[in-house]
Amino acid sequence: MTQLDVVYRYGVPPTPAAALAISRLREVYGIRLIQFDETARTLRVEYDATRLTEPTIHQLLRRAGLDVVERVQLYTTPPPPPPPAEAPQAR
Repeated sequence: MTQLDVVYRYGVPPTPAAALAISRLREVYGIRLIQFDETARTLRVEYDATRLTEPTIHQLLRRAGLDVVERVQLYTTPPPPPPPAEAPQAR
């Protein structure tokens, strides 16, 4: 089992009907956790990557009625290391 998290930012807060539909997504095999952060307007989903993919999670949320604006990057790729300094040549 491979656990992954994905975080989405939403625009319009979900309606009561959409919130109920999103809460029912917990019944989907492979979804482990759904967590709202109302102040940041984000929704975090923890899921089993051997059962589901991120595009599937996105589609399920859109079908439930969530106004998904963007996927939040959870980490940044570090910049490449600087090239090694050249050693002075002996004369």
